[in-house]
Amino acid sequence: MSLARNIATVGSATLLSRLLGFLRDVGIAAILGAGALSDAYFAALQIPNLFRRLLAEGALNSAFVPMWMRIEDEKGPRAARRYAEEVYGVMLLALGTFAIICWLFAPMVVHLLAPGFRSSGERFAWAVDFVRISAPYIAIAGVVAVSASVLNAKGFVGAAAFGLVVFNCVFLAAVCVVWILDIGAFARSGRILTIAIVLAGIGQLILVGIAMLRMPGPPIRPRFIPSPETRRFFALVIPGVIAGGIPQLKLMAGAMVASSSQAAVSWLYYANRLYELPLGVVSIAIATVMVPLIASGVRAGEPNAIAAAQSRAFEIALGLALPAAVAFALLAEPIAGGLFQRGAFGPRDTAAVAAALAAICAGLPGHVLEKVLGAVSFAHEDTRTPMYAALCGLAVATSGAFVLFPTYGHVGIAAAIAMSGWVGALILGTILLRRRWLRLDRDARWRLPFIVVAATVMGAVIQVAQEFLTAMWDITGSAPARVATLVALVVLGLTTYGAILHFTKAVSLRELIASFTRL
Repeated sequence: MSLARNIATVGSATLLSRLLGFLRDVGIAAILGAGALSDAYFAALQIPNLFRRLLAEGALNSAFVPMWMRIEDEKGPRAARRYAEEVYGVMLLALGTFAIICWLFAPMVVHLLAPGFRSSGERFAWAVDFVRISAPYIAIAGVVAVSASVLNAKGFVGAAAFGLVVFNCVFLAAVCVVWILDIGAFARSGRILTIAIVLAGIGQLILVGIAMLRMPGPPIRPRFIPSPETRRFFALVIPGVIAGGIPQLKLMAGAMVASSSQAAVSWLYYANRLYELPLGVVSIAIATVMVPLIASGVRAGEPNAIAAAQSRAFEIALGLALPAAVAFALLAEPIAGGLFQRGAFGPRDTAAVAAALAAICAGLPGHVLEKVLGAVSFAHEDTRTPMYAALCGLAVATSGAFVLFPTYGHVGIAAAIAMSGWVGALILGTILLRRRWLRLDRDARWRLPFIVVAATVMGAVIQVAQEFLTAMWDITGSAPARVATLVALVVLGLTTYGAILHFTKAVSLRELIASFTRL
């Protein structure tokens, strides 16, 4: 399967998952709004979100796949299967224990996640309840992550990627139930939505489990005593998992700082969910597909193949991240209002989320580049360097949040997170260049400047069109008008961007369309 086709498969599944996630969040915003209950819910949600980020969204895969491929090449399929079984066993034991700890010590967990919540307040009590309900998802996420990694190692990227679609479908169904029952912003709604996290994880587990059973050979069963090879894997994977989870840790650090201000945690969550659409589509797709390809080239000693894979990854990453960042900066308020402003989510919440989105989107290209650079390092079985670079970014985000929050509120926290992405990418890129692990072919050196030009022109066109529409009509009065205007501006921007890339021959639309029609 070609690189473009694999990226299209994983990217389309991830895009569908993110879009379903947005529908879910639109429903949550209408039900909970931004206040005490939503703050408690989103604070507690950080635990399952962290483990989904750490394990089920590509971080574990990036370390697991190269080692699986090496073991299979050197020792055969039986050794690779045993390696997977031992990883299953260790993950079940470790994460099951951690889930029990979270359930038993939920009040301490909430004090850590949201130190601004008063112990006697309703936000604290609700958050404790939600943490206990969602704790089982921690163990489920580990099993799903290992299953997805095995499937990716064997080339079944579609089944693993569409597991996230199932997760969001189940969750969206729960949102619809709450909406139909018209429960409103009460604790019962929060409990139902929290239970949905566990049910959605079970649905995802069933899908990847069926795909695993269809693989040739006997079923994979957990082994709880690790071999030296498996212990080496965990020595490698822990730094990689930490690096993969840094974006969620940045949000958690920001929420800790913002927890003293009611609704600030919710505003940051909604802005981050919008921000994660392009970040997730690009980073997960490329990390899932690019790591095995580069790892194969590294083992075979094929520098031209490595350069080609890296070049296409950088082109796709920047080709999607740059226009997304520009569009988010210019259309932050129409995006936030069109998606969220209904029910319990009012105009004040729209303005607050839009301000945070405009600030955080400045870091989108940096965060995407950091993901691609991390994938290059993982392919060389180096997971420590991305961790160190990501930890530097986390330090920037945390310190910046403390400095900026007193003056700029939650918007300052968003800006600190944006800044951290560029810091992490700069540090990691510098190290990889010094090691001579980064290579760009001639096509990439020619195409990348045109991508920057196209994104800049697209931004100018959107800005002019938005000012024209604002001057001609009142587009803020109704939700349909906001959504219609947003769709028109997005279509105009994408058309402009695509046309420039096509006419400069930086990207062939015919080849791009052909890669998708071959799916």
